[in-house]
Amino acid sequence: MFLMQTEEDVLDLIKSDEWMMEIINATKSLNLPDWWVCAGFVRSKVWDTLHGYSQRTQMPDIDVIYFDSKELSEEKEKQLERELMQIYPEAPWSVKNQARMHTINRVSPYGSSLDAMSKFPETATAIGVKLDSENKLVLAAPCGIQDLVNLTVKPTSSFQESAERVTIYENRLREKNWKSTWPNITLFHAEGVKS
Repeated sequence: MFLMQTEEDVLDLIKSDEWMMEIINATKSLNLPDWWVCAGFVRSKVWDTLHGYSQRTQMPDIDVIYFDSKELSEEKEKQLERELMQIYPEAPWSVKNQARMHTINRVSPYGSSLDAMSKFPETATAIGVKLDSENKLVLAAPCGIQDLVNLTVKPTSSFQESAERVTIYENRLREKNWKSTWPNITLFHAEGVKS
């Protein structure tokens, strides 16, 4: 099994994946403010590698987030998805402006994409990558990478704040059924019980 312990290990893993780098480069070409390719895009690669899988686990979507407080329409997000489809039609793109997502999630406004990412449901999902202005691959891990590389699924602090958020987290655990794909992960329920 591949040993992964540091952010540099995660970055090296992504850099060595031609498909992932194509997706990241396609996203960079849009010149979005405060953009990241995040969540399952990174998490699945790490978990696949730690499980010794030679084939990529199919993803329902590729999450691209950005932060633009000047253009808050959902139509803009759909337009960006269409632009990405023109560049890379095989990918299931999902583009979301985090400057408007607080209204969908019924929480306080986010201050940036990183702030929004820190409030994703699971710590192992609160992770993203992008290319900076010098084309250097950058990792964002507002909740750290330890849960991700230790195959641990825990709620972020944001998803432990209210009964409603706990319910959303617990429902995601059931719906995602990650253990059927990655049997070595450990799931922690919002109240701290593992399964």
